Amino acid sequence: METWVLITIGAAFLQNIRSSMQKHLKGAMGTTGATFVRFGFGLPFALLYLLLLWHVSGQPLPVPNGSFFLWVIIGGLAQIAATFLLVHLFSFRNFAVGTAYSRTEPAQAALFGLIFLGEGASRGTLVAIAISVVGVMLISVARTTLSARSLLTSVFSRTAAIGLFSGTFFGLSAVAYRSASLALAPSLPAPDYMMQASFTLGFVILLQSVVMLLWIVAREPDELKRIGAAWKPAFIVGFVGASASFGWFMAMTLQQAAIVKVVAQVEMLFTFASSFFVFREWINRLELVGCLLIVLGVVMLLVL
Repeated sequence: METWVLITIGAAFLQNIRSSMQKHLKGAMGTTGATFVRFGFGLPFALLYLLLLWHVSGQPLPVPNGSFFLWVIIGGLAQIAATFLLVHLFSFRNFAVGTAYSRTEPAQAALFGLIFLGEGASRGTLVAIAISVVGVMLISVARTTLSARSLLTSVFSRTAAIGLFSGTFFGLSAVAYRSASLALAPSLPAPDYMMQASFTLGFVILLQSVVMLLWIVAREPDELKRIGAAWKPAFIVGFVGASASFGWFMAMTLQQAAIVKVVAQVEMLFTFASSFFVFREWINRLELVGCLLIVLGVVMLLVL
């Protein structure tokens, strides 16, 4: 199995943990605070990873250029917007609809990859992306009163629009991070995906932390108290989130962002595994169909 696949699976497992804890934090603070925690508390760990890698590998640090800074800014701000919209969805009664549409991220990443990087996709790859997206959308609404048909008819709802925009920004950020990381390669003696990914992550998460902190101080200063009161779970979210992001950045340095995001859908399988084996919750028919579609899409992608 290729390195990027193993890294992606590990990152998906960590993201499943981070997402669960971030939902819990939404009850202790507002949308902005829960969004900031992912970045602000992850910054020390991102910088630590870079310092350790620099010390152990003996590699020189990459030299950033204009293209790197441009893509870092685009990716960092896009991810803030995407995360904010996704966390905001939890405030809606029918948030499952928006969450389902946010899962169109791989398809949108494929489009952005084609537009900005000229990365085409074969017909088989596009079919695999479509199958996995349908699977994860079905899972998102499987435990609601919605059906697959009503999911389609709800495309013009407010929650669907928020979800689609969230997926758009996530897809754009993924392609931007790949572009930023690849822009560092010429400044190194030889391409080093770990150093490129870690350096990019450090810059991105620093930018995101500063931008969000300034916003909170200026617009929502009361959030700082709520964030401080929940520092223990926030610390864990930061560690797990930074570790997952490091994995994503490495994988997307090695492979097209859209393809990485398809394999990343295995996160849903980890969610169901924990529900079934730990919490003894049964999987319903629609969830099972969704899981099978995700597996089919990933397998198709890997054997093409």
